[in-house]
Amino acid sequence: QQGPVQTYRAVMKKLDSYSPLGYSSAGVVVDVSPDVAGIRIGDLVACAGAGYANHAEYVSVPAKLCVKLPRDADLSQAAYNTVGAIAMQGVRQADLRVGETCVIIGLGLLGQITGLILRASGVKTVGLDIKEHVVTIARKHCTDAGFNMDFPGVEDAVHELSDGIGADAAIITAATRSEQPINLAGRLLRKRGTVVIVGDVPTGFQREPDYYKKELSLRMSCSYGPGRYDLDYEEKGIDYPAGYVRWTENRNMRAFQELVHSGKIDLSYLTTHRFGLEESPSAYDLILNRSEDYLGIVIEYDTQKAFTRERIELGPGSSFTKHSGSHGIGFIGAGSYAMSHLLPNIPKTDDLKLTGVMTSSGTSSRSVAEKFGFSFCSDSAGAVLDDDATRTVFIATRHDTHAVYVKEAIAKGKQVFVEKPLCLSEAELDEIVDVWKERKQILMVGFNRRFSPLSEMIKSEVGEGRMSMIYRVNSGQIPPNSWIQDKQLGGGRILGEVCHFIDFLVYMNGSLPTRVFASAMNDPNDLDDTLCVNLSFANGSIGTICYFSNGSKSVPKEYVEIYKSGITALLVDFKQLEIHGKGKPIRKKLLNQDKGQGTMVAKFIKAINDEAACPISFQEIYATTLATFKVLESIRTNQSVSIIDLQ
Repeated sequence: QQGPVQTYRAVMKKLDSYSPLGYSSAGVVVDVSPDVAGIRIGDLVACAGAGYANHAEYVSVPAKLCVKLPRDADLSQAAYNTVGAIAMQGVRQADLRVGETCVIIGLGLLGQITGLILRASGVKTVGLDIKEHVVTIARKHCTDAGFNMDFPGVEDAVHELSDGIGADAAIITAATRSEQPINLAGRLLRKRGTVVIVGDVPTGFQREPDYYKKELSLRMSCSYGPGRYDLDYEEKGIDYPAGYVRWTENRNMRAFQELVHSGKIDLSYLTTHRFGLEESPSAYDLILNRSEDYLGIVIEYDTQKAFTRERIELGPGSSFTKHSGSHGIGFIGAGSYAMSHLLPNIPKTDDLKLTGVMTSSGTSSRSVAEKFGFSFCSDSAGAVLDDDATRTVFIATRHDTHAVYVKEAIAKGKQVFVEKPLCLSEAELDEIVDVWKERKQILMVGFNRRFSPLSEMIKSEVGEGRMSMIYRVNSGQIPPNSWIQDKQLGGGRILGEVCHFIDFLVYMNGSLPTRVFASAMNDPNDLDDTLCVNLSFANGSIGTICYFSNGSKSVPKEYVEIYKSGITALLVDFKQLEIHGKGKPIRKKLLNQDKGQGTMVAKFIKAINDEAACPISFQEIYATTLATFKVLESIRTNQSVSIIDLQ
């Protein structure tokens, strides 16, 4: 849809980026957010979560993915936290009682820990695997019996161990494309037994004779337990009441760590290899090449190292500030959009340098810095904002942080480019206005569509003035659990996306919005992302934005109609344009879609270099941002709402 250049960039930014490894760790707390209770600097904790509990010297982990440990905890065993919680949730899904029998299919790390938990719970266990050495280990440490999956007498052995009843449950912790585990589980279970899928296996079991005639139950076990993949739980820390959800992912971690610390389960035999951080490539080579038998591999770090906010110098540093006219540009946030549309369009000249970059993780900061030639990367926004060489800051972080960074950057005398939206509340907008009035720095919001070559062509051929406009957006659905839909983190799609289209109409008619009336279709998730917005403008223009999330993907995403003085312009996806009413119809079709990002960045760079006016006036930015808040107010009140111009 966006052409070969953008496709290439999208692929390469993934291939060229460092990938954080690991998802289970334990260590010492070096800093705590003010809103976190129960954990203090110096505490020992076990952590979980891909993207959080990485293999790194320092990690930043949400409170619900941390468990406080006793002062004498063995961190090398506590570091199995994630795998232990996954195993714990599988055991809970099996819902076994003391004296019952469970078959564990797959005796890798997950299977071994599952066996340890089950035996500590008074459940008889049988372990199965295709590798003889892990079966031998399991028989010694975590199962009452163990067999190769191909052993012909396995059904008789399970029958005997279960007093002639058959296993009550089977927990599959294997990873395979074969259907052997799930069908074997069916043969080994008693009537009305339970199969729990923990590992990555197909679920296309044979209906006859076992699953149907025995009325077997098949259950999936979701990672660490309730709360997993729930933004409110994991990132915001909103807990599920124990009276309704007894075992959340955090409570599963706690239960696992209590078993470890009390000595009820002993994980020490699982650690077959230990590596220092500097030797960690050898650990991954061992896994990938399977050069030795292994179960658990622990990476150890220098715990005596002082904690500092890292700033890693990669290039010539700040020395270029000695040269007259040099202009440093820093980035706070540099995700997919920034790497595809902002950074590639910043020219590389002697007088224009990329200084520092800070992103959501150390690996992505380093990747972006190396790829685009920044002088340094950091894990702190302050490193970019306090850098003397950085005169302009691009802010491309998650929406809830925009206002904070904008105010800090302006207060420090930086020119600012911020991705939309400018902020998420009218209170934040008022605070930004107050800071901006003191400094009058350039503040640009990434409303790129007005800079498309086809937008400029409409402006040239149709002109400004009193007109009527229709902007239809076939936006498509975004899941309700996405951070974009979250009112606190993303602000929802009206603040995050509809602002684009309001700005486009402002640009087209050349005057500011004065009144808005909006109505949204009832949605079971209360998302307000299928709506119509009617706008009135100071010069008498009117505009309608139809933003629909319930359409077909085969229909063009964006379609615009402009009517003025007998002239009609039709714009489709910023790729095709027709203008009627000026004699022979004017038709223009671009080879690739162009929404104006390149021109937008170029004009912004020219403005900061020449100390000229911002390409979008602050009055327009203010009016567009305020209009989005008034759209929400109009939907809520079912009334037309006035938009007061900036005084």
